[in-house]
Amino acid sequence: MIDPGDLSRWLIDPLQRTFMQHAFLAIVMVGVICGATGAFVTLRGLAFMGDALAHAIFPGVAIAFVTGGNFLVGALVAAVIVSLGIGAISQSGRISHDTSIGVLFAGMFALGIAIISGQDSYARDLNSFLFGTILGVTRQDLVLTAAVGGLVLLALLLFRRELTTVAFDRTFAASRGFRLWRFDQLFLLLLALSIVISIQTVGNILVLAMLVTPPATARLLTDRLPVMVALSSLIGAACGVIGLYISYWQNIPSGACVVLVATALFLLTFVFAPRTGWLTTRIGHRLHHGHPERDAGLSPVGPPAEVPGPVER
Repeated sequence: MIDPGDLSRWLIDPLQRTFMQHAFLAIVMVGVICGATGAFVTLRGLAFMGDALAHAIFPGVAIAFVTGGNFLVGALVAAVIVSLGIGAISQSGRISHDTSIGVLFAGMFALGIAIISGQDSYARDLNSFLFGTILGVTRQDLVLTAAVGGLVLLALLLFRRELTTVAFDRTFAASRGFRLWRFDQLFLLLLALSIVISIQTVGNILVLAMLVTPPATARLLTDRLPVMVALSSLIGAACGVIGLYISYWQNIPSGACVVLVATALFLLTFVFAPRTGWLTTRIGHRLHHGHPERDAGLSPVGPPAEVPGPVER
């Protein structure tokens, strides 16, 4: 049985340290923002675009390191430039959207490596970019994260109708007079901003998981988009807090720990979700229909897994 005193110490001790307070605030904000943005990423099937953008903004981070500036500011500037560049190239008509992403992703990441490679702290700086430095989050970083995150959430709220329509049916959206390029560009920019404020917490390598895993978990639990966005944000924040506690007490890298918690929750949901879980659907089928294959002397064959229905707007 768990000793209440030990549990209390386990929960309270990290909160008595300023750097952990900053880390908890940062991971909660990142979890909420990535969860909300990631719901649209998942529905549009653009999961790996997040990974490409995370690499493409590396020159902004590299320039910030070289000049001694704030790396979040450098990443924000690079994110805006890259997102606008992707939109401009893909509108030419001869280059597809994913091709323009691939070209800029590779070129910009190589440029960042070239810029930072001449620094004595090259290995350390690159390591922090790839794996995050959540325990080094400052008050200034928190303010910037809150400001950018608030802007992203406000834009998602104000343009939720347009973004949802474009995500579900581009032909219908065009017939309603929506300018697809404009809303594609807006979504790309919001995605880039969400990635920027996540890199310091979980790092470039793991940021994709924060954008995809909580929304995927929420998708298994609901067919309604507003509920999915809310659940995804809640799951992202909760996994961040739990992962940070485990990281603190078990001395595991925080970014990896947060992502592992989110992945474990997804797997549990995939198996045990009330309506769509792999195990629960099979149990429910057998309870309602018995075992006709066994009764007929045939080899039992499990019923097909139930899949979530279309998301309701």
